[in-house]
Amino acid sequence: MSAVAESIHTLADLEAWSFPGTALAVIGRPVAHSLSPAIHNAALAELAQAQPKYADWHYFKFDIAPAELPRALSLFHKNRFHGLNLTVPHKSLAVEHLVTSDAFVRAAGAANTLTYSESGWRGANTDGYGLTTALREDLRAELAGAHIILLGAGGAARGAAVECLRARCASLWIGNRTAATLDALLLNLQMFAGESVVRGFTLANPPPGLPAGATVINATSLGLAPTDAPPLDLKKIPAPARVYDMIYRPPQTTLLRQAAELGLPHANGLSMLIHQGARSLEIWTGGTVPVPVMQAAARAALNPA
Repeated sequence: MSAVAESIHTLADLEAWSFPGTALAVIGRPVAHSLSPAIHNAALAELAQAQPKYADWHYFKFDIAPAELPRALSLFHKNRFHGLNLTVPHKSLAVEHLVTSDAFVRAAGAANTLTYSESGWRGANTDGYGLTTALREDLRAELAGAHIILLGAGGAARGAAVECLRARCASLWIGNRTAATLDALLLNLQMFAGESVVRGFTLANPPPGLPAGATVINATSLGLAPTDAPPLDLKKIPAPARVYDMIYRPPQTTLLRQAAELGLPHANGLSMLIHQGARSLEIWTGGTVPVPVMQAAARAALNPA
């Protein structure tokens, strides 16, 4: 089944889909880099050892363009996929196609976990849980009371922003390339800000008021390609306390290389991927999932023998 798990399927495959078991999938563009099939299928195989009902569950990978998303979601539902994970650029785009969603999705305007129901897709967002757990695990850092510099204003950034405010960070500075997208996110966050200071800035021109000792979190896709410039020049801001990049493949982005050169504690997004994925699988199975097995599968996929 491993070869099937690593195959990249398309909308055309979905039009003629046939699978006798319980199907799960990640959808995105780009999606070739995704480790989600490896970690979920490893977890499902482990669960099946004690609970044979999971033996026919399988997690697939789909490359779906933004314009194809409405049709794809309809076909996924028609083919009775039990659950979907959404990655770039679908987290925000999918929200209008949900029949119901949890409070986090409504606050963030982004979903990364969909669950089948007869009437349509139910939406949830496990990115916040994944981020909090990863920061604690990899950098011994908490969001509560911290100054946060968040890079990006898309679906991944929306989930991170809501999680930061929900944790009552001291301040949240959001940098983005496109002003309109940033302004829309800032407007949406006003009702959740509480006592946290929330400000926006253009990535190309970081303002002088950025706080020193902040946690920098990259939620943009800049870094997926080896030739990408960092989304923010760390030398142009007051010295941060740490740097976290949600990208996990490649394991060291240009942003993380710069953090290493500056002697800053830093980590990539592998732990976030695992923990948000584990929470998604808990939603789909209704039970506990083997996180250590998912961690081992991720390491094996990144470092094949």
